Amino acid sequence: MLRHLVFSYGTLQQSDVQEATFNRLLHGQPDVLQGYKIDSIEITDQRVIKASGKNIHPILTHTGIPEDRVAGTVFELTEEELALSDDYEVEDYQRVLAVMESGISAWIYCATQ
Repeated sequence: MLRHLVFSYGTLQQSDVQEATFNRLLHGQPDVLQGYKIDSIEITDQRVIKASGKNIHPILTHTGIPEDRVAGTVFELTEEELALSDDYEVEDYQRVLAVMESGISAWIYCATQ
């Protein structure tokens, strides 16, 4: 079965969001993403607001500055769960592959360029 690594720095780390999105709790490992910072974005999708309990969500912005670091968790998702994760993230986010501080490659959701 194909597995995908996804870096979460925000609401996908919440157990209630994981249950609502994947029907299970995820297990992950802490990691750090360099060259990004966290900004905030207002979410208007009521489905996402209901799952997360908030309308202001964090969003990654690429800076390219190595000193800019974002801590989070890398989760392992199935192909189906990756599609569910894509569905959870609103159009302001794009999924791109990034290399984590640990050296592994993981999908991240960052600001749409």
